[in-house]
Amino acid sequence: MIRGFEILEGYDGIQLPTRKTAYSAGYDLAAAERVRVTGGRVSLIPTGLKAFFPPDEVLLIYLRSSLAVKHGLILANGVGVIDADYRGHIILPVASLGGEVVIERGMRIAQGVFQKYLTVDGDTVGVGEVRRGRFGSTGNF
Repeated sequence: MIRGFEILEGYDGIQLPTRKTAYSAGYDLAAAERVRVTGGRVSLIPTGLKAFFPPDEVLLIYLRSSLAVKHGLILANGVGVIDADYRGHIILPVASLGGEVVIERGMRIAQGVFQKYLTVDGDTVGVGEVRRGRFGSTGNF
């Protein structure tokens, strides 16, 4: 298999992401733990997952619209970008625009969409570089 998700060690009992209909673009990602999201702060929601896919693809992560509309939640970075060389835990930074929201284990919180991407002619930046870390691992923040 060249594209998919794996459950990380220590996250027994969680499900692999699935699409809910034949025309769904995104795979539903669920919370692997109960997390309390408080107003005005960013909370990290673990999925218990890592992804693998070809080097000319990216996994884009979008918050489920129902969480935005019903609970005032946003993905703190707008859209999550998981590069093909990232092999770590997919953890979602979520913020509340209102009050406290409790995300229960197993609650579907985001959708992951695999997509091909293009680079410019002659692009050599990063060739031979190896990712070391997770959030912000390709630069300073």
